Amino acid sequence: MNEEELREGLRSEMAGTTPPPPLSTTAALGAARRTHFRRRAVWASLGSAAVVLAVTGFAAVATPDGHVYQPAGDGPLVAPDTKEPWPTGPDGQPQEDRTARAGSRYEQGIHLLREVVSVVPAGFTAPEDPPGQSEPTLRTHQAQFEDKVNGVDVWSYLTSVAVAKGTGTGRVIVEVHDAPNPLPAEPCDLAQKFWGMRGECRVETVGATRVGVVVRPSDDDRLDQWSAYRHPDGVVVFVAQSVRLDESRPALTKLPFSVPQLAALAVDERFHLK
Repeated sequence: MNEEELREGLRSEMAGTTPPPPLSTTAALGAARRTHFRRRAVWASLGSAAVVLAVTGFAAVATPDGHVYQPAGDGPLVAPDTKEPWPTGPDGQPQEDRTARAGSRYEQGIHLLREVVSVVPAGFTAPEDPPGQSEPTLRTHQAQFEDKVNGVDVWSYLTSVAVAKGTGTGRVIVEVHDAPNPLPAEPCDLAQKFWGMRGECRVETVGATRVGVVVRPSDDDRLDQWSAYRHPDGVVVFVAQSVRLDESRPALTKLPFSVPQLAALAVDERFHLK
């Protein structure tokens, strides 16, 4: 057909097509921000092809009423969006999404980052991002609203720190969940809840406490080992490590912490945020 026939055909087709419901931009942007930190912190280690798969796996779908659906079990615990207002930010107004970008919760995330840097073992360093870099990759932190339980705001704090030795660079991650959260108390049940990952778990004893440690993932290579502990007050701490930061850098020849050390870090009071 010629140009005029093509134009008329397109007009007829568009006129006869029922338009889709409008996209909720607020819901879509909120979902994108929530996944941004995690993809930047971990999925870079899987290479560009795997990043495409990861983005697909974490995709959020906005329905006409603004509700956001996210698949469960493929990342850190994330409560579904609701129509209830977000927590109040430092300016006295509701936050625009789950992530705190100022105020006491944000400062708590910075505090956790400093504590993670402080436990990097002797012989290793914790490199910093170059000055002026817009998107940090070597030291990152996030404070996120999870849910409201019995009128109490429940938050989680996620920190990732690059750990280097020689030419290799790995990663240490600490994630803390406020009480009251729905996570289990049994050590290995708790460890298997971390980011939906599973693996060979054993219970380590640290003083009078029992800590679940996954020493070998079953089918997930995002991280190599992680420990989990639920404090008596309900605060949950996960500590994870990996020999690789991302595909652009050589991996460490050994993990920064032994299994007993990883277990001890989970009960360390420096990570017991209150």
